[in-house]
Amino acid sequence: MSAPYSPDKPARPTPPPSDVSAGVGLVGLAGLFAWIAFCRSYPEIADALGFSGGFAASRGVLSGPYAALAAMLFTALPMALWSVLVDKVHRRPSTGIDWSLRRPLAESLPISVVKLSGLWATWALLAAFYGLARWYWNGSYLFAMEVLTFAAAPLVALSIPYVIWLDRHLIEPHDGTWQFGAFLLGGGVIGRETWDGAQIAKHWRAWIIKGFFVAFMISILPGGFAQVVEADPAQLFGDPVQFVMLLVTLLFVIDVQIGTVGYLLTLRPLDSHIRSGNPLVAGWLAALLCYPPFVWGIIGPDNQVLSYETGTPGWAYWFVSNEALLWGWGALLVVLTAIYAWATVVFGIRFSNLTYRGVLTHGPYRFTRHPAYLSKNLFWWASVLPFLVTSGSLADAVRNSVFLLVVNGIYYWRARTEEAHLLAEDPKYGEYHAWMADHGLITAPLTRLARLVTGRGPRQPSPAIQAFPAE
Repeated sequence: MSAPYSPDKPARPTPPPSDVSAGVGLVGLAGLFAWIAFCRSYPEIADALGFSGGFAASRGVLSGPYAALAAMLFTALPMALWSVLVDKVHRRPSTGIDWSLRRPLAESLPISVVKLSGLWATWALLAAFYGLARWYWNGSYLFAMEVLTFAAAPLVALSIPYVIWLDRHLIEPHDGTWQFGAFLLGGGVIGRETWDGAQIAKHWRAWIIKGFFVAFMISILPGGFAQVVEADPAQLFGDPVQFVMLLVTLLFVIDVQIGTVGYLLTLRPLDSHIRSGNPLVAGWLAALLCYPPFVWGIIGPDNQVLSYETGTPGWAYWFVSNEALLWGWGALLVVLTAIYAWATVVFGIRFSNLTYRGVLTHGPYRFTRHPAYLSKNLFWWASVLPFLVTSGSLADAVRNSVFLLVVNGIYYWRARTEEAHLLAEDPKYGEYHAWMADHGLITAPLTRLARLVTGRGPRQPSPAIQAFPAE
C-alpha cells in the first residue's frame, strides 16, 4: 500500500487527476433516461409494434419494481463499456491484473477452489444475517430479499468461471477472499501456506459494507421510479409544489440507480473493486446512524431521539400565498438536490459508502470535498424550515433547530472519518485534500476560517487524522 500523505509536501498547482472520467457517469445517466423514456412510452410503443391487445394493453406504463430493477442494467452497461472501451480501466496497474500473465490451469485451479470456498461462505453468512434480522422481512425490504434470493443461484454459478478466469491473470491471487477460504479449509487442505488475519478482516469489512448497503439500495429502487414513470409533468406544471417535488424525486432516482450500480459492480477488471473498507469504528458509527434500522429510532419525524420536524409543515405551507416565492424556493431545493445527485453521478460505477475505491477530484468535488453531505444538509434546512412551527412554540422551534444541527454534526463526523481513511490509504487523496484547502471554492474559505480559529498552519490535518495509522 502507498505511504500516507505527508502534510509537509507542497500543494499542487492543480488537483490530481480523477480516477473516474466524467464520461462514465454521463453515459450511465443517458442510459437511465433512455429506459425511463421507454417505460413511460411503452403503451405507444406496444401499439406501434402491433402489441396493443392482451397483456400489453393491460400493462400500461412500465412502472413496477422489476422495471426499476431493469433500469440498473441500462445504467450499468453503458458505464462498464465506457470504462473498458474508452477509459481502458482494465489496463491500469491498480486492478492488480496482468493480462499477459496466463497461469496454467493446474497452478491456478487450487487457488480458485480455496477462493470460491471463501466467497461462498461469505455469501452464506450474509444470507444468514438477512434471515435473522427481522427488519429485512417487512415493508420495502421484502423486495430486496426477493431479488437477492432469486439472484443467489446465478451468482454462485457465474462465480465459478469468473474466479477461475481471473485467478490466471491476477498478479497476487491470494487476496482476502482466498485468505478467508484458507482459514475455513485449514492448513491440511491447502498445504503449508497460512492465512492472514489482517487480510480476512479487510475482506469482511468490504463485504459487510456491500451486504448492508446493497439490500438497502435495492429496497428503495421501486418507489421513486414508479412516481417518475407514472407522472404527467404537463399536468403538474401548474402546481409549483408538485412540479418541484417531481423534479426532486427524479434526481433522487438518479442518485439511487447509479449508487446501487456502484455497490454491485465491485469488479477488478473494471478497476472498481473495493481497495479497503473504512477501519475506523467512528466511521462506521457515523455512517450507520444515517441508515435503517439505526436511523428509525434516532433521526426523523414523530418521537424519535433527534426529531427535527415537530410542528413543521415545511416550505410549501409557509410560502403558499406567494407563487413567485414558491417557484423561487422550489428552484433552490431542485438545485440542492441536483448537486446531491451530481455528486453520485460523477462516481460512475464506484459509488459506495465507507470504502476506498480510488480518488475523485472533478465535478462538484472541485468546489468542496463533500458536496453530497453539504447539499443534503442544506436541503433539510431549506425544505423543513425547522425554526417555523405551526404551534407557535419557541421551545419546539429551538428543539427542531438544535436537533437538526446535531444531525448536521453527524454528517460532519462522517466526512472527517472518511477523510482520515482516505488520507491514510492514498497519497493522491492527500494532494487533493491540500489543493482543496487552498483552492476549493467552498472548502478554501472554510479552511482559512478554521485556521484562524484553531491556529494551525497551512494544510495541516487535525491530530485525529495525523494519528490514524496506515494499514
